[in-house]
Amino acid sequence: MARHGVPPRAPIPDSLRSRANGDPGLFGYIFPSLRPLTATPEALDALAAAMRTTDVIDNPALPAGLTYLAQFIDHDITLDLTSIGEQDSDPAAKENFRTPALDLDSVYGFGQDGSPSLFERDPVTRKTLPTLLLGTAAESPDLQKGPGNLVPAVPGGDLPRSPVTGLAIIPDSRNDENLLVAQMHLAFMHFHNKVVAHLRAQNVPEGQLFDKAREQVIWHYQWMVLHEFLEHLTGEVGITDRIMRRGRRFYRFRRWPFMPMEFSAAAYRLGHSMVREVYSHNRIFRPAGGIPATLELLFHFTAKSGDIVGAEGVKTAPPKPGLPPPMPVLPSNWVIDWRRFFDFGTPPGEPGFEFNASQLIDPLLIDKLHKLPGTEQGPPFARSLAALNLRRGVQKKLASGQAIAKAMGIAALTPQEIATGPDGAVAKANGFDKATPLWYYILKEAQVKSGGLHLGPVGATIVAEVFIGIVQGSKTSYLGAPNGFKPTLGKVPGQFTIVDLLTFAGVTNLMPA
Repeated sequence: MARHGVPPRAPIPDSLRSRANGDPGLFGYIFPSLRPLTATPEALDALAAAMRTTDVIDNPALPAGLTYLAQFIDHDITLDLTSIGEQDSDPAAKENFRTPALDLDSVYGFGQDGSPSLFERDPVTRKTLPTLLLGTAAESPDLQKGPGNLVPAVPGGDLPRSPVTGLAIIPDSRNDENLLVAQMHLAFMHFHNKVVAHLRAQNVPEGQLFDKAREQVIWHYQWMVLHEFLEHLTGEVGITDRIMRRGRRFYRFRRWPFMPMEFSAAAYRLGHSMVREVYSHNRIFRPAGGIPATLELLFHFTAKSGDIVGAEGVKTAPPKPGLPPPMPVLPSNWVIDWRRFFDFGTPPGEPGFEFNASQLIDPLLIDKLHKLPGTEQGPPFARSLAALNLRRGVQKKLASGQAIAKAMGIAALTPQEIATGPDGAVAKANGFDKATPLWYYILKEAQVKSGGLHLGPVGATIVAEVFIGIVQGSKTSYLGAPNGFKPTLGKVPGQFTIVDLLTFAGVTNLMPA
């Protein structure tokens, strides 16, 4: 691992990546020689309009927490600040300001010295400590117990925030754009702090605590992504071991991993179909209790997209119709109960307990994602996440799903399979049954091949090879551990899951009873 004043990986100039060794640059294509799919905006928008559902169909194979773990991981490996105009003119030359590596720079920034605002300070010496700074969720009404009852303040229940603006003091503001991702980010911060305490108890010298804790956190995180997360998404137990033995067949690079367009603009956008309209968030905000956690509320209780505005902001910020008033920090009654989002084996008889499954992986997005907030004044297509994704795929010059399946040696979906369902009928009417936009193809493949429980062969292969490749290409991954690495912080030695991480972090359910 790097010294604590140095980021775990320095940005690699695009010219060094591509010209010296044949790698494509920060962004590139797994299949650069394939002809891009062409389509009119009108045809894409028609297909997007058909990708809508109001049905709630639970996916028994995927807990809802995976949707937001996937988003957290996405923010860890990508940060594209390129303007839309620049993307149009040369999509492969985009600057990915967060180069692909599962190293949690979205949490650690530039480390203990480079990003001191992220860390606690010794009150006497004022020296930066190896533990991350946490915020407190403020005392709030207990809406289930009735008037006069309060949920106590929860130390460590919120991201650290500016007292003036309410903005989260974290390296990536995107992790405060919806509450589920914000609480996931907070869980990783707790995990780091608990690993620091664990290593301190093992007499690791104080000056080495941050580097060694970060190393253990990153390695356990990478292990979890490759050996649990990928198995959930692909439906294949042992997929990582199989690909590592056989070798990556499609996602290749010589020196530096790059972010493939087929992954970032299509395959890894599978999570959009997994989003639910309503969640059981904790014992207070749940459907059975009469106050469900809607997507609108989950965005409201953030600073980037919502109404956490800091102590000064609450004096002037106007309330939004139908939503709670602006607030300085997260209220304690919105601290998450992770048992409702991942399978901890919680007894189903617990009063008020409801478990959230994700929606199926299929070409149907919930209604709210076709009516994105804050886009009312823009063009109609900009209101729909489906339309934006389909247009982006053409903009990024992606090949059709059929062309990519053929290049991978995988039997492509037939026109009849593409044309199934009302959305498929619209796809056929616009000529997409034979040459299908890749994002739609991957979702349809999951629906046809697994009933929406997990990705189909094209989507699974792209997602798995990219994650395995960026870990193999990282100079700080667990694969480079001098004596090998097996996780030690989980319930079962040699294994590590997101449930293990949340348990070790002590954040399974911070909501007071």
